[in-house]
Amino acid sequence: MRLFALVALTMCAFAANSVLNRIGVALQGMDPLDFATVRTAAGALMLWLLVIVRKAPSPPVLTRKRMAGAAALAVYMVGFSWAYITLDAGLGALILFGVLQVVIFGWAVFEGNNIPLLRWIGAVIALTGLCVLLWPSGEAAVHLGGAISMTIAGIAWAAYTLLGRAESDALGATASNFLLCCPLVAAAMVWIGIGAMPLNGIFTAIIAGAITSGVGYAMWYHALPSLPTTVAGIAQLSVPVIAVAAGVALLSEPLTLRLIVAGALVLGGIAVSLTARR
Repeated sequence: MRLFALVALTMCAFAANSVLNRIGVALQGMDPLDFATVRTAAGALMLWLLVIVRKAPSPPVLTRKRMAGAAALAVYMVGFSWAYITLDAGLGALILFGVLQVVIFGWAVFEGNNIPLLRWIGAVIALTGLCVLLWPSGEAAVHLGGAISMTIAGIAWAAYTLLGRAESDALGATASNFLLCCPLVAAAMVWIGIGAMPLNGIFTAIIAGAITSGVGYAMWYHALPSLPTTVAGIAQLSVPVIAVAAGVALLSEPLTLRLIVAGALVLGGIAVSLTARR
């Protein structure tokens, strides 16, 4: 029961990232690059505090793998925040998860892995759901700029995930990646120009970085050793669902038939793929 509560709380934290980003950049008017910078800095600070508290040896920071991970994380942070200028919270989360699934599947094919039939079927279903979601259709069409930004974020998150395979110290690696990511995102912010930074927006970005990202990741890495791989993967399918529900309940976002059908296809396809991986 304790493990279930921990996993449920973690999934809510991950879904809250979408809701908080949407609130910060769309409703409170904070510039997306500024939001990403504050979020990254707050996440780095919280993660390193957790690393120090656990009293284990400090993880290496300046390595080639860490720098690559930080670059992928920076692209994800910027694309994720930028997308929520125009995308609803649940819609953005759904695009992110769909793109993540398709890219990781494509990389497995590129590496020449033996792909089970069920995983092929799952990838096709998820891709079909993305096509339904993103297909231009009058007033129901998804904003192109937001969709492209979230797609880029999904590709970057897939790269970050692939780089993080077989990490012996996931929390330490994440803390190092966040630390190295800070100057990259800050440099982008300075280059583009510092925009509006309302106090409420800054506070929202700090919560998104320190709590729903930093503490959220720490809880997830604490729970993972006790979870079978398939269960861990299926648990993450709840994130877009929670994000959609929170968007509807808290932000009055529309729950359309198109979103429901596309969401069922994307999440169903991922579930089929996870079944194959078992």
